[in-house]
Amino acid sequence: MKDIAQKVGVSTALVSYVLNNQKVNRINKELAQKIKDTAKELDYRPNQLAKSLKTAKSLTIGLIVSDISNPFFSNIARIIQEEADNSKYTVLFGSSDESAHKSAQLADTFINRQVDGLIIAPSEGAEEQLAYLQRREIPFVLIDRYFPALETNYVALDNYRAAYEAVSHLLDKGYTRIGMVTHETGLFHLKERRYGYEGALKDRGIAPHPDWVKEISLKQAKTAIPEVVDQLLGLVPRMDALLMGSNTLADLTVKHIHALGYKVPKDLAILTFDEVESLDLFYAPISYLRQPLPEMGRLAIQVLLDNMEKNNTQLSQIQLPAELVLRAST
Repeated sequence: MKDIAQKVGVSTALVSYVLNNQKVNRINKELAQKIKDTAKELDYRPNQLAKSLKTAKSLTIGLIVSDISNPFFSNIARIIQEEADNSKYTVLFGSSDESAHKSAQLADTFINRQVDGLIIAPSEGAEEQLAYLQRREIPFVLIDRYFPALETNYVALDNYRAAYEAVSHLLDKGYTRIGMVTHETGLFHLKERRYGYEGALKDRGIAPHPDWVKEISLKQAKTAIPEVVDQLLGLVPRMDALLMGSNTLADLTVKHIHALGYKVPKDLAILTFDEVESLDLFYAPISYLRQPLPEMGRLAIQVLLDNMEKNNTQLSQIQLPAELVLRAST
């Protein structure tokens, strides 16, 4: 700024006002333009670290998702970036790969980069990390996932209600032997999906059988799907419908049953959480539960910005409904 001021022949304060769009109505337009042209000529770049030290804000947000390769989280990241940009914030991204340890490392890295707050899709076992952030009074919001035992801000899906409505739809269509393939995990939101599945069956007078539900670890889905699907289809009488706990499981399952020669929905109806774009060209497009991603992203940013205001201690815990998108598979 001193170099620009010296070349134009004005004060450093005036250069600062122009480059930070301050007091614009009190500065000669021609002079302001000359300052901007000179800044461009000298390739001026603001020192964001120095700026954040002065304002106590870096205007950056750290976003930690569990798996950026999953279309669900890549879409969430894009939406949050757009929403943050509307509020003049920049987003730094990180993927924990479903590791609580890696998630904690990413959080520390972002905090060391002076981010103003964090949005986190937490991994299983992340409770200690989140409690640590609370003790340090680091503003954060959980998205998609949360832990009931921790009083935190979160924006998530009403997973119980979503699974309940999905199974109710299958029952209304005449399917009575409904299996479920889900992830073996301690994450609450995935457990809620199983509870919703079981609740819908019980309310219709159908006792859920343990053999009807198959749980697969997050990291072994690709190798385990053929075995568990074969088990479900090998029951006597066999399953006539499947609820998939995630889009990844649905993708793998459809490919397997297609290889076996089963017809959807004649032999087997399929309904999943989250859209499976890779199967849009499948002869029987898959019915799915659509999560309101734009609203989730918008609310996560809104809650975080509110939380970053020093005087705001109000807790925001938001559960949103899913939309049941009916297609040929059911």
